[in-house]
This record gives sequence, structure tokens and C-alpha cells, in this order.
Amino acid sequence: MAMTSVRSRGQAAAHYHRKNSPENDSSQANDVVRAPWAPTGYTAFKALMSARLVAAIWSNISDCDETYNYWEPTHYLMYGAGFQTWEYSPVYAIRSYAYLWLHAMPALFYGKLFQSNKVLVFFFLRCLLSFCCTLCEVYFYRGVCKQFGSHVGRLVLVFLLFSTGMFISSTAFLPSTFSMYMTMVSMGAWFLGAAHWVSVASVAASAIVGWPFAGILGIPIAIDILMKKKKILEFLKWVAIFGIGILVPVVYVDSMAYGKIVLAPLNIVLYNVFSQHGPDIYGQEDFSYYIINGCLNFNVVFPLAFVALPLTYFAAYIVDIPISGRTPAWLRLLAMYLWVAIFFLQSHKEERFLFPIYPLIALHGAVSVDCLQKLYCHVVVGWRYRRVQREHSTAAMPYQHYTQSSAWLAILISAAFILLSVSRSLALYKGYHAPLDVYMEMNWLVQDKAVHSLPPGKQVNVCVGKEWYRFPSSFFLPNNDWHLQFIQSEFKGQLPKPYGNSTFVIPSHMNDMNLEEVSRYMDIKYCHYLIDLDTPQVAPHEPRYSGQQDEWSVLATHSFLDAPRSHSLYRAFYIPWLSARYCQFANYNLLKTTRTKNKRTKKNS
Repeated sequence: MAMTSVRSRGQAAAHYHRKNSPENDSSQANDVVRAPWAPTGYTAFKALMSARLVAAIWSNISDCDETYNYWEPTHYLMYGAGFQTWEYSPVYAIRSYAYLWLHAMPALFYGKLFQSNKVLVFFFLRCLLSFCCTLCEVYFYRGVCKQFGSHVGRLVLVFLLFSTGMFISSTAFLPSTFSMYMTMVSMGAWFLGAAHWVSVASVAASAIVGWPFAGILGIPIAIDILMKKKKILEFLKWVAIFGIGILVPVVYVDSMAYGKIVLAPLNIVLYNVFSQHGPDIYGQEDFSYYIINGCLNFNVVFPLAFVALPLTYFAAYIVDIPISGRTPAWLRLLAMYLWVAIFFLQSHKEERFLFPIYPLIALHGAVSVDCLQKLYCHVVVGWRYRRVQREHSTAAMPYQHYTQSSAWLAILISAAFILLSVSRSLALYKGYHAPLDVYMEMNWLVQDKAVHSLPPGKQVNVCVGKEWYRFPSSFFLPNNDWHLQFIQSEFKGQLPKPYGNSTFVIPSHMNDMNLEEVSRYMDIKYCHYLIDLDTPQVAPHEPRYSGQQDEWSVLATHSFLDAPRSHSLYRAFYIPWLSARYCQFANYNLLKTTRTKNKRTKKNS
């Protein structure tokens, strides 16, 4: 075979096989080349914490399930008021109250300690999630550095820092986000070679407390412990300890909440896999849904992630060096492919279903970039050196690390990734943040007696029609006198209803078929305030309320992207000047009824 760009095959193998973790970055006296630099764990923590706090404050609630299945029940546990979905009915019991209490307890402590308003409690809980995510990411980063080398580690750090996917998922109040945290811990412990119980405990918590399907991501770890290391008894011991140790308190908390013995993780599996209709009634998407979603959230890294495994073996074959690491490459990279093989084939697809593998997408993308750099160094730089040899009749070639000659490639891909990711995150904020802004502004406006004249203790109805799914949660209502109410719209599915006196009372008028329940609607004449998006499109049950000036007055308005009338590229990515030119915005309005004022005027006259 042709000569490589380093001095010999033996040196090449040693060169690529060297452990490039930050702990080994200090050069030995006899080292010819310094290993690639990577940030320390503390530096990574500061960078990641900054990025996650930005997400906690400025990211949107992108899924109404987050509001109605997690924020609302948590609000009920804390304040005694909130919406209940059919999943929390004791008849079905497919959601866990144990998961909610993990979040409600620190939020209650914060609220009692500082006497904080509910909006601040909401953002405190988000900031707490950002801190937890950061700790898990740093642990994962350290594991990647040790298992894959510091160059792959620093690429992973860049991808985690700027990824729109992590911007969305890192502070989401969702079981899939919790499973993402636990995936980073389990994989980080496995890569670090830590005690096996850490990985087993993390996978168990992910599957029992978070999302049972996330247990799939623990299969490679189980294969390594059982088949590679032959530690069968140790594995079974830790599975029994953590399986029982986590499951028992979860079952206890859920059974107390539902008033009967409940195994929520099992109920989720039974509903999604073995029921006649399952989740497909909530919409079906074709294969391209996840492809488009992945490209928006990880842009250039997403396609690179899919070729990580074949590219690893191809690079090893071309460069003719052994693949480094204590664990086979196929096993280290197996988890993401298992997840993709299962979830890409399901007809019901949602963005949050990919949250658990977002860190693995960053890892796979970094591995692919690393392989491309090795191939470039071997093929292109090697060819240049061989030409120099022929022209100058020299046998010696300088020994350099492959990342030096191919640094431009990593910089180019990272720069493109950062630019596109920031552009996408800005597009989400500028286009879709209006609901949070309007509800926050409502909290301040109603403190003005000239605006809100209803006496304390009187029920205040804040109504939504077609904008029901953008309600950020009852944490944005001033107090328990304020109630969100639904008015009829063109949506014909089932809406949630307020909790009753307890969590174990079976609510009336609920079904698991997403059939419309007309008992949810309030007559609009009883609404004191109305939240509505003012668009040109109208329907029989969705008029332009903002234009009914004899009925409603506008108290607050914020711009919201009108996606159907906007250019698909410029609405997907924020590009200064061009997005403003090719995107259309509508007014997201807080309206106040004028009917009471009109009645008083007529009465006085």
C-alpha cells in the first residue's frame, strides 16, 4: 500500500491509537506530538450552563403535551388548580405522578421560601432543569473524551452547546427530556469505565421514572457487561437492586395518587403497543418527518451522524490502523441506530420522541468529522508528502497529528453548524415566542386597576379558541381566581378539563379516542379576556375577534409568525433583513371584553 503521511505504519497506529483524553493531554518527555487540546470539565460546565440558562429563559414550549400533561398537573399539585388530561384519569393511568413530584417538590420549596409569584416559579423550575442537564452533559463529555479522544470530545462539546435540538429539549418538562439526561449519565459512565451500577441505575431510572421505551438505549451497555465482560451475576444483581429500588417508590406514589395499584410504565407500554388504536389517532407522519426535523435541529451534523459507523470502519480500513477503545466501535455506536430503526418506522411521530438520542446525534456527528479528518490527512496530505519525496529524494517526513493538517475541515463544519443552529434558534424565538410574552404581560397589566376592575375573589375567565394549544400553563395566570376557559373552534378533538377535588376521582366526559367533548366549551359572553391570533384566515368558529371592536379591545399585542404566508426557508432560519422581507407576521393579542362597559353605559343612560 502507499506510504502514509506519518513516518511508518507503526507510528501511524500509535499516533491514531493514543488516548487523547484531557487527562492525558500533558506531553511526556519522549512525545513527538502533543495530543489535541480539549476544554476541562469546569470550562465545559461554564459554557454549557450559560447555553442552558439561555434556553431556560428564551426557549418556547413547543409541545402542548408539555403544558397539559406535565405543567398543568404539577400546578394542581402545588396550587390545587390545573387541567387534567385523559391520561391522568384513574381509568387509564398512563402518566406517573412520581415524575411530577420530582419537579413539584423543589418548586414548592422555592415558592414558599421566597414567596415568589407563579411566573418566577415556572422559570425557577426551568433553570433547575438547565442545571441538571448541564451536569449530565459534562459527565457525558468527559466519557466521550476518554473513550473517543479529546478531539471528538471537543467537537461533541461544540455540537451540544449550539444545537437547536438541545436548545429545545434541555429545559423541556417532558419524560423524554429526563430520559435524555439519564442517557448521558449511563453512556458517560460506560465510556469512562466507571462502576457498572452507575449505568444500570441510570437506565433503570430513565425507563421507570421517565419513559419506558428509553430502556432500549441501555441494550449496548447490557451486551458489553453480559457478553463481552461476562459479568452476568453482577449485572443481574444491579438490575434487581435498582429495578426494585426505583419501581417500588414510583408504584407507591402513583397508587396513592390514583387510589388503586398502578404501574404507570407498564400502562404506557400496553397503550402504545398493544391497544387497538394506540397513539396513531393523534396523527401520522411519513418517514420524512424525522429527516426534516433532524436537519432543522442539527443541520449539517444530522446526516453525518447516520454515517458514523460505516465511516469509522472505512477510515480504519483505508488508513490501515486498528480502531482504538476498550469497546468495539459498533457497540459504542449501536444505541442511536437501534432508536432510529424502531422510531423512524412508527407511523405516529413527534419531535420529542428523538430527545433521548440528541446527545448521541452530536456524538455520531463528531465521530464522522473525526473520520473525515483522518481520511483527509491520509489521502491528501499523504499524497503531498509523497510528491515531495519524489521531487527531493528524501525519505523522512515530518510526524504530525492528523488534526493539525485537517483542522480547517473541523473548523469549517463547526462554523457552518454554529451559524445554522443560531439562525434556527433565533427563528424559533422571534417567530413563536409571542404566547409567552402575551401571558407574561397579562400578569403585569391586570395589576393596573384601570385595566382590571373586577373585585378580588371574583372568578376571571381567560378564554382561548384556536390558540388552546399554545397556552403556556396556569403558572402564567395571576392567581387561582383566574381560569382558562375554552370556546369552540374548528378543532374537533378532546380538550383537557379542570381537575376535581382529588387525583383519584374518575372525571366525567373523558375518553381515550380523542373524541370531542362539547362539555369543555364556555359561552363567549362569559369571557373577560380572550387570547387570539389575528390572521386573515377565518372559519365559522374562528372569526377575527380583534376586528370586533364593539365587543373586544386590544390590551397587548406581540408579533407571531404567520407560517402559511411566509417563505419556508426564511421562516425556518432567521436571516437578517431577508426574513423580515419574506416572512409575514400576525398579531398575537390579549383582548378585553367591552360588553360589561357597554352595559354600564346603557344602564347609566
